[in-house]
Amino acid sequence: MIAPLPDPLAVTPFAGPVRGGVGLPGSKSITNRAMLLAALCDGPVRITGALFSDDTEIMAEALRRLGFAVDEDEGAREIRVVGRGGEVPATDADLFTGLAGTAARFLTALCASSRRGVYRIDGVPQMRKRPMGGLIDALRALGADIRCLGTEDHLPVEIHAAGLRGGPVEIDARESSQMLSALLMVAPLAGEAVAARPAAGVRMPFVRMTLRQMGQFGLVDPGRGGADGEIVVAPAAYRSPTSYAVEPDATAASYFAALPLVVGGTLRLDGLRPAGDSLQGDVGFLEVLARCGAAVASEGGATTVSFAPGGRPSGVTQDFSGFSDTFLTLAAIAPLFDRPTRIDGIGHTRRQETDRVSGMAGELRRLGQEVIESEDALEIRPAPLRHGVTVQSHGDHRFAMSFGILGCRDVRGDGKPWLSIADPSCCAKTFPGFFDLLGELRGKSSGT
Repeated sequence: MIAPLPDPLAVTPFAGPVRGGVGLPGSKSITNRAMLLAALCDGPVRITGALFSDDTEIMAEALRRLGFAVDEDEGAREIRVVGRGGEVPATDADLFTGLAGTAARFLTALCASSRRGVYRIDGVPQMRKRPMGGLIDALRALGADIRCLGTEDHLPVEIHAAGLRGGPVEIDARESSQMLSALLMVAPLAGEAVAARPAAGVRMPFVRMTLRQMGQFGLVDPGRGGADGEIVVAPAAYRSPTSYAVEPDATAASYFAALPLVVGGTLRLDGLRPAGDSLQGDVGFLEVLARCGAAVASEGGATTVSFAPGGRPSGVTQDFSGFSDTFLTLAAIAPLFDRPTRIDGIGHTRRQETDRVSGMAGELRRLGQEVIESEDALEIRPAPLRHGVTVQSHGDHRFAMSFGILGCRDVRGDGKPWLSIADPSCCAKTFPGFFDLLGELRGKSSGT
């Protein structure tokens, strides 16, 4: 059990360079996709190395409400889902998605693909503001009867399912590639091939992850290319892989990968695969750390990040559009860099758990930094850090974890906390044990 965290949480700096290794939780993105794909298979699937967090529990509970057998063993990090060959067992269900965008979009597509049934899907007030319109429009174009019960193109929705007919369809997934991923995963259940034509500007790394996972769940030719950038998915049956292993979460890894830049030392990230060997586009963040001056090496099933104690990382200019969940990690530690850092390609993150662009700019300014904010970018100009600040997490797990890493720097040189995090428990959304794991590493750094 994870002990409750004080609110606000004062972050104790590291007494020395980081050392040792860290085991990471399973990928949220892969776990939730794996659960959905397993439900579409023709038998039981054992998902190993799975993430257990608020977001994955929301997905698991929703699948149960839809009539699927889902058994969880958190101690073993395993989830067992019994697929029903493309059928949704329940014909009437109310589903609650909290603030989980993956669950909201994936479940909307799953329910729309059912041959029969009435399904109501809702979330917390902030989830009702998050983009859904591109997916809803595309599913309607394929024959789905989706009724918005509040604001058009947002949750809550009521779906009167009668299956999807297939055919050509345009989808605007620029605000979230999850909408395109959701459509593609249920496309094999349609009456004929789905030829999805994404709007220009869709961020493709997570879409490529989705297509690769569809192949791992038995589709022979998932998402072959068509004319004018179409992604064509033919009718087919998913096949249970019996056992499916989830990679460690590359986004969660970004926080610990950045830690050597903050406190110096060497940290081994167990199980983290390099680019080219990972399903996750967010491993691209490792290349950014290398440009900042870190030594990054992958060997023996682990990735190691090193940085000289007492050194100053280099500021960079980087387009984060392909791995935008990690931009907050870099932005939070940019005050420690030797020159300004510019982060581009992040305008779409204004419509995630919170407005991440303005939120990050505001918190950095409260810490004494000069920040230039535009619609799609932030430029952070390092200045002395202000002490005694409580950083607001905005109910967003990535704020809490990113600034938790910054707080590990012994800015005053006395080993005492100089930065606190409000609502640190919001990390439970994707990484419930984050601050416990950080504390273990802190103990190793001081030799205790």
